[in-house]
Amino acid sequence: MQLFLEQMLNGIAIGAIYAMITLGLALVYGILRILHVAHAAVYTVGAYIGLAIFSATHSILLSAAGAMVFCAGLGFLIERFVYFPLLKYPPYVPLIGSIACLLAIEELCRLAAGPYILSFPAQLPFPSFTVGGIVISSTLTAVYCISAGVLALLWFITTRTELGLAMRATSQDMAIASSMGINSHRIISLTFMIGSAVAAIAGILVGIYYNQVYPSMGAVPAYKTLALIVVGGLGSVPGAVLASILLGVGETLLIGYAGIPLPRDALAFIAMIAVLLWRPQGLLGGRG
Repeated sequence: MQLFLEQMLNGIAIGAIYAMITLGLALVYGILRILHVAHAAVYTVGAYIGLAIFSATHSILLSAAGAMVFCAGLGFLIERFVYFPLLKYPPYVPLIGSIACLLAIEELCRLAAGPYILSFPAQLPFPSFTVGGIVISSTLTAVYCISAGVLALLWFITTRTELGLAMRATSQDMAIASSMGINSHRIISLTFMIGSAVAAIAGILVGIYYNQVYPSMGAVPAYKTLALIVVGGLGSVPGAVLASILLGVGETLLIGYAGIPLPRDALAFIAMIAVLLWRPQGLLGGRG
């Protein structure tokens, strides 16, 4: 029973990190209806920038702030110079451009920092707990608290602010939103910047959680997040969060606890196929 609970706690932490990576993808798809695969590259860059700042300052707060600002700027540049010129073409054209951007940024990280795995030996300022003989490490506590705070902040922004109202209006009909005085291009840029800043936090958390940062660390999240937004319901932010938590717990329990002989990363696509057969619109997606 103790092993089961430990694996459950680890699964929730992994699912929370998946959720932060997937959120940016869900936000962008909700507005532009394009698959922002390059978001995984932003996540990788966030980990590298965070590590570089931490190595120079030994401050995790400066590390997180610097990585968020840098990645927000990177997200803006990707939207302005990669996606914006390609929006007049069919959706597969921006997707191809996004894949090319992902590969290019990965190679730039490899050239700048080397092809080796780098350690991220940061200690997060969170306490550890022992409950019923189960040790909840400071890293797990940090993942829980930071993820909950980020998700709550995004929920507040998207549902309780004028920016969130403008984002929802733009996602429903960009032309009508523009005719009502909403600067759709500005809203799109802000969406990319917010999603990219959250990806930077996820990159730092993954780097600290696994104590490693490397150029291709975004390769698996690039396709796993695509499966997650399909399972959750394309464009549904709550659906993306729910699917991410379920996948993190499922991976940990089925592979780490039950010992099912399947590749860990295959579960995301097995879940996607099962959900599409049962509920084509996704867990929380609307019909049509």
